[in-house]
Amino acid sequence: MGFELAKLMLQDGHTLGLAARRTQPLMVLQSAYPQQVKISAIDVTADDAPQKIMSLIEELGGIDLYFHSSGIGKQNWKLDATIEEATLRTNVLGFIQCIGTAFRYFASRPEGGHIACISSIAGTKGLGAAPSYSATKAFQNCYIQALEQQANMRHLPIRFTDIRPGFVNTALLNDSHHYPMLIQPEKAAQQIYKALLRKRHVLVLDWRYRLLVPLWKLLPNALWRRLPIHTRDGN
Repeated sequence: MGFELAKLMLQDGHTLGLAARRTQPLMVLQSAYPQQVKISAIDVTADDAPQKIMSLIEELGGIDLYFHSSGIGKQNWKLDATIEEATLRTNVLGFIQCIGTAFRYFASRPEGGHIACISSIAGTKGLGAAPSYSATKAFQNCYIQALEQQANMRHLPIRFTDIRPGFVNTALLNDSHHYPMLIQPEKAAQQIYKALLRKRHVLVLDWRYRLLVPLWKLLPNALWRRLPIHTRDGN
């Protein structure tokens, strides 16, 4: 989704700093838009991630949008500790150190900025198929909400967009499972771009999930814990 969003923004003439652990895919965009793209190899879980983010920001001459799309998730029926711990490192520890870096950067500028992230509808309720994934996504939803409140309390001009997709046809879903209401990444990117331009606070992808999520919230816990849900979404 991040890759498709980057393509849309580049087509509109934006200059982007792109970062990932593996920069090979990013070089495709840099080759197509050499004057608009700068890239950096960043592992969000590494101790040097904040320094590398700031170096990329300096190379760009400043930014007005930080978009965080890093995340992992797996079904974990055996509650494998390595899966749970890796998910926590990326989706919580990596998330807060990168989002925190962006927040402090924008807080230091009179004009502020815009922080956006891809979380998930999986944070709506605890999913037995993917305990750490759904829990970390709930953390992300709550963390962004808390930062938005803090920015308002401190009178900081920082805006936030929490993007919550359902099943998106990305490499994360490259397995033998059937995923209902699957969204194509190109369509997801178009909706995300519109939400960023409009500075939406929360975007649930797509309309079908916007109908489904409120129903999830209304289900009593006594019923929810008995539902045999086999699911994982795609960001």
